[in-house]
Amino acid sequence: MKTIETDGITYLKPVPGATAEWYYGMNYEEGDLYEAEEIFKSGTPLKGRKLCLVNYPDGRVYIPVPQAEGQYCDSPVFLDNGIYALNADFNREQLRIIRFDCIDFTVEIHAELSLTSIKDCYNLRLHISPLTLTRQCVGNNEFEVIWPEKTSFPMGDRESFFLRDDNKLFFSRWNEEGEGSEYKYWEETIIRDMKGNTLETLPGDMMLMPDGEVWHLR
Repeated sequence: MKTIETDGITYLKPVPGATAEWYYGMNYEEGDLYEAEEIFKSGTPLKGRKLCLVNYPDGRVYIPVPQAEGQYCDSPVFLDNGIYALNADFNREQLRIIRFDCIDFTVEIHAELSLTSIKDCYNLRLHISPLTLTRQCVGNNEFEVIWPEKTSFPMGDRESFFLRDDNKLFFSRWNEEGEGSEYKYWEETIIRDMKGNTLETLPGDMMLMPDGEVWHLR
């Protein structure tokens, strides 16, 4: 048995797209990024959230984003030998996209944005590929690409964004009808362009595999 010192983080998940070589963990005491934003705005001290990375199979541990008061990290993605994570600094009203280099293990600020440039942190996420920062609001079905481009458009009912492939945006949509023995549930994948126009509707769902390949499940 191998003991991995993760500074109190006891649950790890694969970094999406990292071919099973990298795992990550975070402390969740203050909820997700949006909940942390609400805590900070309420005037309650925000302890912050750190990001822990563990390499497989050697078990080496890296903390590219340490815990700091008033700062909060979100879940990472892997792209081109780098692990990217969104870090919100509520004290300075800044959003930073942090890049951890998987070759030389250095950390740099890949991009920096003002927190005041977005409505709030609700469903704020990094996606691939290319690396993209998005936000979606369930209440009015609005979807936004915040960085590196800026665009927004309404989603359909019961839709959620999950993947970008060049200039194609992939949304998952669930459907249901009937009751009791007549009840039927199914999923579809909606492919849109950067303006929100529907390019294709596919039956079933899609799944991003550890090596970055997309599987269409139908």
